[in-house]
Amino acid sequence: MSGRAHIVGDHIDTDVIIPAGRLNDPRPEVLARYCMENLDPKWVEGVSQGDVIVAGLNFGCGSSREHAPISIKACGISAVIARNFARIFFRNAINIGLPIFECPEAVDATEDGDVVSFDMGAGTITNETKGLTFQAEPFPEFMLGIMEAGGLVEYTKHKLTNAS
Repeated sequence: MSGRAHIVGDHIDTDVIIPAGRLNDPRPEVLARYCMENLDPKWVEGVSQGDVIVAGLNFGCGSSREHAPISIKACGISAVIARNFARIFFRNAINIGLPIFECPEAVDATEDGDVVSFDMGAGTITNETKGLTFQAEPFPEFMLGIMEAGGLVEYTKHKLTNAS
């Protein structure tokens, strides 16, 4: 999967990702409309299906609401690459099937609008614009399975269906 990079800064918290006042309707398609609204009210208008967020330190800090990664995924973002993630956001992203990569080198080498692709299984990130490839930590098999299934709920349904 590949898409354009959208650069955001350090310490982007869950209230920036999805404002608390927008949580009245939990449907993903509604949350998607307000993704990053506190960063830029028109941010979502610049996102195309498959695009990637490239962030600095501590992405997803703040409250533990799962609405944050849901809004990101629902607005069309295919992955988030950051220097590092808040732990609760990290787990919530995996649980809803949003690929996330910790890779400071990729963050440093990527500019807004660069075309970026990734391989979840290998943990590689490629800046197609600059012809550079970076290695992030590959996901353990069970986490990869969760993301490939589209999230923990779908993964669990599949496991239960095939358990006999």
